[in-house]
Amino acid sequence: MAESNGRIEAIAEKVEAGERLCFDDGVELFERATLLELSAMADCVRWRLHPEPVVTYVIGRNINYTNVCWVQCSFCAFYRVPGSTEGYLLPKEDIFHKIQELIELGGTEVLLQGGLNPGLKIDYYEDLLTSIKARFPVHLHALSTVEISYISDSSRLSLKDTLKRLKAAGLDSIPGAGAELLVDEVRERVSPLKESASDWLNLMQIAHGLGIPSTATMMYGVGETLAQRIEHLIRIRELQDRTGGFTAFIPWSYQPNGDALRGRGGSGYGYLRTVAVSRIMLDNVQHIQASWLTMGPKIGQLSLQYGVNDFGSTVLEENVVRTAVTAQLMPLDEIRRNIADAGFVPKRRNSRYQLLE
Repeated sequence: MAESNGRIEAIAEKVEAGERLCFDDGVELFERATLLELSAMADCVRWRLHPEPVVTYVIGRNINYTNVCWVQCSFCAFYRVPGSTEGYLLPKEDIFHKIQELIELGGTEVLLQGGLNPGLKIDYYEDLLTSIKARFPVHLHALSTVEISYISDSSRLSLKDTLKRLKAAGLDSIPGAGAELLVDEVRERVSPLKESASDWLNLMQIAHGLGIPSTATMMYGVGETLAQRIEHLIRIRELQDRTGGFTAFIPWSYQPNGDALRGRGGSGYGYLRTVAVSRIMLDNVQHIQASWLTMGPKIGQLSLQYGVNDFGSTVLEENVVRTAVTAQLMPLDEIRRNIADAGFVPKRRNSRYQLLE
């Protein structure tokens, strides 16, 4: 025990000095550090990067334009296979109506995601993005890497050309969805038809090179080892060293929702450990976003003491990871109150983390 405590103390000294932690340091933190030790180290990194007592949020809305998807990830209960009577493709007018509701709330960000619908090629997406931009002053944080890869393949275009055309049509940034765990051993078990870890990273690198920023995520709690979580974080950190294109990192725990995986939901304790280690390891990613949508508002509030500096989006609706927790979305006033009650100043931002107030 004394040796373990000594190793944690040595890692804490590195964190305080602003030194980068290695893979073994990260595993040691996950396996040995107490929750209080992780909180202290993550908080140290948070205040170094963000010396003001501010926690940001964005007024945004999720819009799932289609649920038709042939990939059939084991942790997803949202998709419907092509030909299903429960499959849908939202008409443009329905999408416009949802965005108008967002605009009336002072919103600025539209998170547009769906499934891999074989009936949609790049002309559909170009028309949709262009139509939205012509009508609304919103930031389109849209299309996961797997959607973009599928658009590229089905339209017989290179990834670079696909991204160029989507950017020209109005794509502003890319959500980090689809990362799951950037460890192929895990991906092959939970989403065998999805792209590889290297494919995900490669698409993000191309996007960053074209001036399209993105977020990065980690879905944990699907039977991976703690070392595999660190492997995921290291791969994000290495790409960020090369591109600087990740604006934020969002770890979230798998939540059972009637899906084929039928796993167990993660605990608040496990989430706080994971988000703290993420903040400590990702020394080159400016923002860590709370995952209150999957963990609940109180754990989201508590995470502000574990390295989190952003409360994310108002969301307004959620269909993909819909559970008893995610069905209870927070109104704007509740987001601001949770931030203020934790001792921070809530401030609204845009999708590029520029303060709007």
